[in-house]
Amino acid sequence: MDSRSLPLVSIVTPVYNNADHLSECIESVLAQTYQNWDYVIVNNCSTDGSGEIAHRYAAKDQRIRVHENQHFLRAIPNHNLALRQISPLSKYCKIVFGDDWIFPECIEQMVSVAEEHPSVGIVGAYGLEEDATDGVQKHEVAWGGLPYPSRLVPGREVCRRFLLEKTYVFGTPNSVLYRSDVVRSRDPFYNEANLHADMEAGVVLLKTCDFGFVHQVLTFKRWRPGSLGTFTAHTHTTIAGQLHCLVAHGRDFLTRQEFDICLERLVSEYYNYLGVSFLRGRRDKAFWNYHKRKLSEASVGFSRTHLAGAIIARLCRALLNPHESIERLRKHKSVTVQRASEVGDRSRLHTVPPERSDGVA
Repeated sequence: MDSRSLPLVSIVTPVYNNADHLSECIESVLAQTYQNWDYVIVNNCSTDGSGEIAHRYAAKDQRIRVHENQHFLRAIPNHNLALRQISPLSKYCKIVFGDDWIFPECIEQMVSVAEEHPSVGIVGAYGLEEDATDGVQKHEVAWGGLPYPSRLVPGREVCRRFLLEKTYVFGTPNSVLYRSDVVRSRDPFYNEANLHADMEAGVVLLKTCDFGFVHQVLTFKRWRPGSLGTFTAHTHTTIAGQLHCLVAHGRDFLTRQEFDICLERLVSEYYNYLGVSFLRGRRDKAFWNYHKRKLSEASVGFSRTHLAGAIIARLCRALLNPHESIERLRKHKSVTVQRASEVGDRSRLHTVPPERSDGVA
């Protein structure tokens, strides 16, 4: 079949200093079994040669072009700018981050699901994640939770699973395909005030469309020292993102009783995390100011009494389970030493806040 008869897929890669991995990313796009695509690489004022790599590929393949940002943008505004570059003729669009890549059948399999089910606005799949932030390279398959085959799942059901059971299948922007019309219908596509804007975008879109899923590993995500993903894991920004989604959108999917139960449970989990962080010596103002602000933005508010209760509960648990507590402390010290090294390296190398401008975790 002539590839030109297939729906056009616009691929975008936001890039900021990804020279070590950018060629691998671009080669994974070139290796796709699905060939009717155009490709825009958005260079966000890189200083490590990423732009030169992108231009070399663009010179060899007319389907590839490079957009050069005139000014440096932070992560989510840069993602929105990248999505504004998609072709007006495209039916689907795919983000591939500059330090990640996709398997050869990724676009073909995702488009197949979307074409089979016109109500689908987002298509996800399993993803392979590589994590070497603690000095040991580990791989695991992520974004599971839907029963097989589940090629089509009502958007409402996916969001209810997320809010009630924390079954999160959206993954990252690198792991999903969007229908271009739903991207064009929102500008900016991602909420630039939300660090986990991809999570929120998924919830918002699934109010009016369905979710498609391919039960294959189709994407690869790399967690690297100094990346936004590593920063979010260290600060546990995900729980703030979950709280925002629940408060802002939960009532659209849950009964009043379900919403109240989910809110109580999530706030308790939030304070438990803060209590553990306090007991482990977390005192940096940026960490506490961030979480205080997020609790206030969610109209929950920060309560010292609630924090004290969480700390006491954790101390009681530690006294009742001393061996477990010692083992957790050993693991925590090991991770803390590694992360302190990463933060030190990042502070020497970057003059911008600890937020990469190519990916959202």
